[in-house]
Amino acid sequence: MQDLSPDSLIGLTVDHRYLVLSKVADGGMSNVYLAKDLRLGRNIALKILPPRLAGNKDFVAALTSEAASAASLSHPHVVQIHDHAVTEDHVYLVYEFIDGHTLRTVIDQQGALGPQQALDLFIPVMEGLAAAHSAGIVHRDVKPENVLISREGWVKIGDFGLSHAVNATTHTQASMGTVHYIAPELALRRGSDARSDIYSAGIMLYELLTGQQPFDGTKTEVAAAHVRQGVPAPSLLVPGLPLAMDELVRCMTEKNPEDRPANAGELLPDLRHIRQELRTADPGRSTEPTTIIPPLAPGTGFTEVIPAGNATSVIGAPSFPTSVLPSSSLLYPADAQEYDAGDAGPASTAGTVGPQSPDEAAPLSKRQAVAAAKAEVKARAKAAATPRTNVGPRHPRRRALLWTLLVAVLIAVLATAGWFLGYGPGALADVPDVHNKSVPQAQELLRTAGFESVPTSGVFDEKVAAGFIVATDPSAGESVRKFNAITLLISRGPVLYPVPKLVGTTVEASGKALTAASLVVGSVGEEFDEKVPAGTVLTQDPAPGAEFRAGTKVNLVVSKGPKPIPVPTVTGKAEADAVAAIQAAGLVAVVAPDQQNSVSVPAGAVLSQSPDAGELIAGETVTLTISMGPRMIDVPNLVGKQVDAASKTLKDLGFEVQVENVLGGFFGTVRFQTPDGGQAPEGSTIVLKVI
Repeated sequence: MQDLSPDSLIGLTVDHRYLVLSKVADGGMSNVYLAKDLRLGRNIALKILPPRLAGNKDFVAALTSEAASAASLSHPHVVQIHDHAVTEDHVYLVYEFIDGHTLRTVIDQQGALGPQQALDLFIPVMEGLAAAHSAGIVHRDVKPENVLISREGWVKIGDFGLSHAVNATTHTQASMGTVHYIAPELALRRGSDARSDIYSAGIMLYELLTGQQPFDGTKTEVAAAHVRQGVPAPSLLVPGLPLAMDELVRCMTEKNPEDRPANAGELLPDLRHIRQELRTADPGRSTEPTTIIPPLAPGTGFTEVIPAGNATSVIGAPSFPTSVLPSSSLLYPADAQEYDAGDAGPASTAGTVGPQSPDEAAPLSKRQAVAAAKAEVKARAKAAATPRTNVGPRHPRRRALLWTLLVAVLIAVLATAGWFLGYGPGALADVPDVHNKSVPQAQELLRTAGFESVPTSGVFDEKVAAGFIVATDPSAGESVRKFNAITLLISRGPVLYPVPKLVGTTVEASGKALTAASLVVGSVGEEFDEKVPAGTVLTQDPAPGAEFRAGTKVNLVVSKGPKPIPVPTVTGKAEADAVAAIQAAGLVAVVAPDQQNSVSVPAGAVLSQSPDAGELIAGETVTLTISMGPRMIDVPNLVGKQVDAASKTLKDLGFEVQVENVLGGFFGTVRFQTPDGGQAPEGSTIVLKVI
């Protein structure tokens, strides 16, 4: 076998036990080597994981748990895990070495398989999964790359739990090879169970039947398709497939896990029944299981090089195949013959235990003697009860007549059967093609072809209009006895999904509800609403309860909350006028209990407001502070004082000062003042006359 590339591990011994012989697979999450177990002297598949994972305690714990669970599986259709370890230099798993191919190789080389061939390969996979599911183990990465077929025809599934251990601790998403088989709940990160394996296996069965995967595109597009789109019927690509295969793929790939079989064990009886029905319908086919082993390319040796990927792809055969044990006389001891001797006649030798001739004479045991005596007594009684002569006269003519009548009856029966099977209700007839016909047209065509029993059944179909025929069961073109029923599959139109009620929920919750209903969010508009909080859905189109195809857009109008109101400016206005203006704007005016003096604002007018600008929501408040006008101050009598000192005194008290000079004001002395006493408003003017 040729190596994929030079590798420093080749020739080294891992963990003092596994001698690395060659590399057989190269991937992003692991490399796989052919190695020899020096302790047990056997070839094994050694999977080496990146050293960086050795320092991840969560990964080591997850790997140990998953490997221990997988190693507990012992089943002919499960690749056995022999060992695993995390050393200072390596993180590795040891698998049973299998010499052969992956199921991916079969699909790539042979394309679509017949339904019986597909089931012969698929059922062993499901038997392996059933063993895992019954042990509480979920695979989580079912795909053709993880199904191995040995040269001897063994079909095995491997890599149980490894992808879960890696993803659970490194938070990586599914690889490109895996996303084509990912279950919707895994794509949505909602957890997984045995039903997730059923979905992935259903996609794999679709690929076996059609030669291709149901969805194509980027990783994101394929994952979205698994979540939103139904898997198409395989017969759309391969006309003539039995309807049972379409139904099998459909039930395994339901979007809701609740609608799938609970586990592989629950599905196995149906799979075996379908395979038996297919063999009964095609009696010329051998009942031996079909195994497809593509030839190896020249020079590749005994192990195929598997494409890079996360999954282990080393394939091999069981070292000790099952053999048929030869029958042994020890299983039927001679002493047991005495229990059958009583049923043997005098001429029978099978049950005798004594010698058959004098030359063979041998002493009889006590048990043999008793058996022989019983046999002799029974034989004599039977001989005594047997008549020696015929009773009554013979009638040759009567016997001839009886034979004649018997032959005539037999001829009549054969003739009737011939007519029944050749021209009557038991004759074979081809089922006509009634696709896209109306029900009356289809019934008329079938009755014209000789089929009288024509029951109907409704099915969903994306292409055929409701009320018209999608197909028949058995399918068009099949040869069927006329007395058999031909079921008309009447289209109920596409699968329709009801629109959920979204009004009153948030935009985020609406998106999740639509995704769960196989619908999507359309346009999102916004409107002010005085009662509904911002971010809440006000209206939706279409309305709740209406039914539409998957992927239909539902348009939403979302509340922006109450409409903001500009705060009116009422400073300086009389109190009553200010309150009226604020109420007219839809706001609430609140007058502060404490008033304040103001030189500039007259008493009873608004001195200040809060807030004095910006926007408020209807019903919010504006606080008003009312002016008391200027405060009253005692006026001092400053007559006789010098003008400068008098002016300063008055200004310090809050008055304005007006100086009038008399005779030039030569002496600078206040001769008169107005007013010259009493009280005056703050800010009022005091007149000083100076001489």
